[in-house]
Order: sequence, then C-alpha cells, then structure tokens
Amino acid sequence: MARFKLPDLAIVTGAALGLGAVTLTLLGNPANSGICISCFMENLAGALQLQDNIRMSYIRPELVGFLLGSFFMAQKTKRFHVTGGSSPIIRFFLGFFIIVGCAVFIGCPIKMILRLAAGDLTAIAAVLGLVFGIWIGTKYIRAGVFLDREKQMPVINGYIFPAIGVLLLIFLVLKPGFIHQGETGPAAQRAPLLIALAIGLVIGGLAQRSGLCITGGIRNFLLVRETTLLYGVITAFVSAMLLSMVSGQFHLGLNGQPASHLGHGWTFLAMTLVGLASVMIDGCPFRQVIKAGQGDIDAGITCFGMLAGAAFVITWLMRSTSAGPTFNGKIAVLAGLIFCVIVALNYRNLTGKRGRSRL
Repeated sequence: MARFKLPDLAIVTGAALGLGAVTLTLLGNPANSGICISCFMENLAGALQLQDNIRMSYIRPELVGFLLGSFFMAQKTKRFHVTGGSSPIIRFFLGFFIIVGCAVFIGCPIKMILRLAAGDLTAIAAVLGLVFGIWIGTKYIRAGVFLDREKQMPVINGYIFPAIGVLLLIFLVLKPGFIHQGETGPAAQRAPLLIALAIGLVIGGLAQRSGLCITGGIRNFLLVRETTLLYGVITAFVSAMLLSMVSGQFHLGLNGQPASHLGHGWTFLAMTLVGLASVMIDGCPFRQVIKAGQGDIDAGITCFGMLAGAAFVITWLMRSTSAGPTFNGKIAVLAGLIFCVIVALNYRNLTGKRGRSRL
C-alpha cells in the first residue's frame, strides 16, 4: 500500500466504498443503503435500547469494521495520534444535528451517493443542499470561523473508542439479553456478519490512509480547487452506479424509490445542515468514525453526539417517512441551522484571541 500516491489511494478507497456498499445490498442490506452511517447509528441506538423501535435495532458489523479498520491501519502506519479538547460540547451537538439532517433526508452523504447511483432522482436535491451547506462552510472558514485548537492527550484516551468497537462486536456475537436485535423491518435486512465485518475493515483501513471524506472532497475543491479527495468521491459514485446497473439494482426515477420521499425543499435544507455542520467539525459522519478509530477524541465525542441524535430522531419522530418529512423533523432542521449560525458568530468573534484549529 505504501507505493500508492494519495490520489491513487483516494480512488482505490472510493472504488472500495462504492463496490462494497452495493455488494452489501446484494447480500442483504436495505436497498440503496448498503452503507449509511446515520442508518447504522439509528440501528445501534435501538440495539442499545436508546430508542424502542425494534425494527431499527441491530449492531451493524460494518460500523464496527470502519472503526477497527481505521484503528489497525493507524497502528500499522504509526499514524495513531491521540488529540482532543477542541470544543467538545459544540462538536457533540453538531454531531447530533448532522443526524437530524440525515434523518429528514433519510440517509447520510454516502447513502446520498448510493441512492443517486441507483437511479433515485430525489437525491439530486440532497446533493444540491449538501454542496450549498459546504459552500456556506467555506465562507465561514474564509471569515476566520474555527473551533478551538486540539491538543495532545494521554494515549489511553485514544484506545477508548476502538475498545467500544470490540465490545460491540462481542455483544453482536454473544447476543446478551440487554442487546436488542430486530427480526423484521430494516434491522432484519442484513448481510452475513463476517462478510459485512470484512468489508467494513477493508474500507475503514483504506479510508484512514487516504482521508476520504464526502464533504471534505467537496470542501477542498471549493476552497482551493484541490481534487484528490473529490476524485475518490466521484469514483465511489461511478463504481456504485456501474455495479447497480450490472446487478439490476438501477431504477431511474422519482417515484417509488426505496426509503425516499418527495419533500425536495426539506431535503435541500436538511442536507444543507449536514454539509455546513460537517465542515465545521472537519468531516462527514463517515469521516468522524474513521478519525475516532485513529485517536481523535473530538471525533469520538462527535460520534456520541450522532448516536444521541440517532436515538432522538426515532423517539421524537423526527425521521422522515415515504409520506415526507414530519413536523418535528422540520423544526429540528431549522433549529440545527440556527445553532450552526450562532456557533459561527461566536467563534468568529474569538478568532483573534487564539490560533486556528485543524479545520
């Protein structure tokens, strides 16, 4: 792997992501949702009894694979660096609202790509919203809006999140009574455990090396016309579309698409929230999981926020259905956008008082 240049790694990672996601669907995962971090978080929240919809309750081995694959690769390449302390409570709530936005759209940025690659034209509004949110985020960056600088942390902190991944895997295999697992609905649609875990490990390891991030690729292009990560994103889309066509999973249209709705305006706003918040915390939901595996405590805190958001979007009926967005979901999206603006205004005022963060 060391002989690959970064652009090559991004393309390889994108291909693995696109092909792996469609393969997972062919092996049993929900249609157009072979990989979806927000869906996986909702399933995990149900498995841990943080929400009570048994149909959305399952510890997805792919999610564990992403985390542990990143950890193993970071250890192997000596890129396991334990940092944290950058506005943790802000990151927690930005993670929370990212899942709110994903729930109103019904999918994370990766699922957005997969839906579009399978012919779901309702995802076009999501793409436009995500790009718009990222564009606003780049304006924030140019205006000097940065969260606090991270600092080195004791190394034990970096092992907490990989240890949680191992614990979840043990729970998945042993199935203790306090872990829920749905046998109907989306939770029952799952690829074989070992195959799903293996695909997750491979993608997680590649993503750690390449830094692939859906929002990061678009952000870098809008900021400095840098295309390395964007090539990976495009490759993920093209590879997923090709395999969808070959396997008969491609169905072009607006109506009757799996896990979708026709509330395009709210889809646009929801993914605007996802794009903006992702820029503010330096990475899409997938990237946060990868960074948590490589020792980034701030990303781990964001993942906890995403898990909390996943529980609340189910319990408080914020998740959209095929009938469209719910009233609670609409209010939550607006609240998330307001929260992002308030955070940006406050951190812009602090820019002159301390150095920039990694954003």
